[in-house]
Amino acid sequence: MNIKELLLNGKAFLTILSDFAIEAKNVIIQDEDMLFRNIGGAKNPILKETVCIEGKNEEGIFNFFGTLHFNWLDKMAVFEMQGFEKIAPKS
Repeated sequence: MNIKELLLNGKAFLTILSDFAIEAKNVIIQDEDMLFRNIGGAKNPILKETVCIEGKNEEGIFNFFGTLHFNWLDKMAVFEMQGFEKIAPKS
């Protein structure tokens, strides 16, 4: 199970996507593979990392910036959004 799937299990992340009219299939967690490598060998099963999550809809691309809280043992993830930027689609 990847981080995106775990985030989609929580209502707060789904609310963010709904507020911006973004479908789950159009969401990418930047550097997700690197995040998994960092936690794989760690003694602490909890990861707290600043991330950028990219979402796309008809209006353009939204980059959500915030902190990802991830518990490897309990398979739980929470995204704490601090801000976002909108990039208009290319005409």
